[in-house]
Amino acid sequence: MALRNIRTIGDSVLNKRAREVEVVDDKIHVLVEDMLDTMYEENGVGLAAPQVGILKRIVVIDCSPEGDDPIILINPEIIETRDEQTGYEGCLSVPGKTGIVTRPNYVKVRAMDLDMNEFEIEGEELLARAFCHEIDHLDGHLYVEHVEGQLMDVDALEEQ
Repeated sequence: MALRNIRTIGDSVLNKRAREVEVVDDKIHVLVEDMLDTMYEENGVGLAAPQVGILKRIVVIDCSPEGDDPIILINPEIIETRDEQTGYEGCLSVPGKTGIVTRPNYVKVRAMDLDMNEFEIEGEELLARAFCHEIDHLDGHLYVEHVEGQLMDVDALEEQ
């Protein structure tokens, strides 16, 4: 287990579509553990493999208050959305910035687990936002493409 460098806006890897995972081997297990360690170290709620420079369709998310309930998604796809929520969004790949983004308030995702078993998972509110945000990364998109208005400095927002 190790911390990985997070790629930031302007790095071309963040604008590329990630490839499907065909087989989960030891390298994928190490990558997932490293992604979780990196996400927790940076106080994030989600991280996609392209954010650490790996063009694989892998996402880790943990929206639990204690940060001890990770969700691992291999080859995730959104299969259903409902309703809307609008709120501030940030990203470890866009440090120090935030913006207002409208996302679905309910999202259902189909994915594979680390044993390559297919499953479905549903999320509302923050989890729904995280699903959309991280799966966007797998298709080479950043949340800044969806920002309504201007990006803001996180520090300036916290001072308000």
